[in-house]
Amino acid sequence: MLARLQSAIGRDDLIEQMVLLPEPKELFSQTSQTPSSVNLIVAYDASPNSHTALDIGFWIAHQTRLATNIEVTVQAVYVLEDNENNQYPNILNFPIQHPPLECQIGEVSKSATLLLTQPKLQTVITPLQEADKILWQARSLAEEWQGSFKSHLRFGSISTEIKKVVESEAADILFVGCKSANHPMIKALGSNFPCAVLGIPSCIEE
Repeated sequence: MLARLQSAIGRDDLIEQMVLLPEPKELFSQTSQTPSSVNLIVAYDASPNSHTALDIGFWIAHQTRLATNIEVTVQAVYVLEDNENNQYPNILNFPIQHPPLECQIGEVSKSATLLLTQPKLQTVITPLQEADKILWQARSLAEEWQGSFKSHLRFGSISTEIKKVVESEAADILFVGCKSANHPMIKALGSNFPCAVLGIPSCIEE
């Protein structure tokens, strides 16, 4: 996939720039056969870098579908995290306090409506509405690429919730809006992450 991207934009250093965590060795040994489908996960929060990561994910998915008969699905994951425990202050800025849980994006509007009748929990409304808007942006970009797309809204630790989605969806690649393996987000994911993690290339600013 990265080889096609390199060829398309005339670069030969994207793999070195973009692979922040390599694919686990045991998994790599099991993927010698051509897969029938591919799942690409993108950590998305509407920031410029995460938008770039999502765009790269869609581009790779599109090129893969053109070159093969493989079904490729791109999935955006947005995590609302409590600021008090937020290790990544430049990624999320919404105050929210409750135990980690998952929520289907289709239930967001319903949840927000119910909260209107519960004054003590009204502080949750704005983050949920903002999350719905952010994932709507991701879905709008997916429509431009005309590809398969899913979105996930999660609550809790960013690294923990992203790993849960990667595992539950059997993801092949996770895209993040980071440019360095030294980023706190990458370190939080850990060296035993279940799939390869790709960042955005520094050459994109050239």
